[in-house]
Amino acid sequence: LSELEALMERMKRLQEDKEDEEASQEEMATRFEKEKKESLLVISGGICAFPVQCSFDDEIVSTDVSRYVEDPGFGYKDFARRGEDHLPTFRAQDYTWENHGFSLVNRLYSDIGHLLDEKFRMVYNLTYNTMATHEDVDTTTLRRALFNYVHCMYGIRYDDYDYGEVNQLLERSLKVYIKTVTCYPERTTKRMYDSYWRQFKHSEKVHVNLLLMEARMQAELLYALRAITRHLT
Repeated sequence: LSELEALMERMKRLQEDKEDEEASQEEMATRFEKEKKESLLVISGGICAFPVQCSFDDEIVSTDVSRYVEDPGFGYKDFARRGEDHLPTFRAQDYTWENHGFSLVNRLYSDIGHLLDEKFRMVYNLTYNTMATHEDVDTTTLRRALFNYVHCMYGIRYDDYDYGEVNQLLERSLKVYIKTVTCYPERTTKRMYDSYWRQFKHSEKVHVNLLLMEARMQAELLYALRAITRHLT
């Protein structure tokens, strides 16, 4: 099967499995923890997996970028140290954008919550109902996997989501691309862009970028707004 046909087959199979039997809460929690730990091993330009020994030395920001910033060493840091057994988890049900973050943002800056919410919803729901040359395709499962994987990298878990879907829908090269674009955008290359979903249209792959950026922004807001809420209370 081609990459496209294989992906569509996995999406179909996931939908059928979901209708037949849902995973237990314990199983879903275990799958999240596994995906979260493995996401820490995804690095720019490649992916390492247990039990392989990998080098994680921070790469120096290229000079063509560093000259435009005051602190070239400032950048993304993983939310936990690699190798830790108990990684911190932000349970989305305890502090959601819809029920908590949205209202707090509006209190702090009038109407900005409405603008942010509209932006999040528009990008998340954006679809032509196509996958490359296929039309009338429901891409909800795939879009949700992309969005939730970014939040997973930031330690955010949705209790009602089965993270086994992430591992089945997002192949190795795409996970590398997601980690690079989301955490180290200055390292993104055309080779990485070309390495996944080769049969897809550019507009579809650009939509992936938009989805990744909005997921990252919402994750950052959730952490910041939760801290503000705790301070206020």
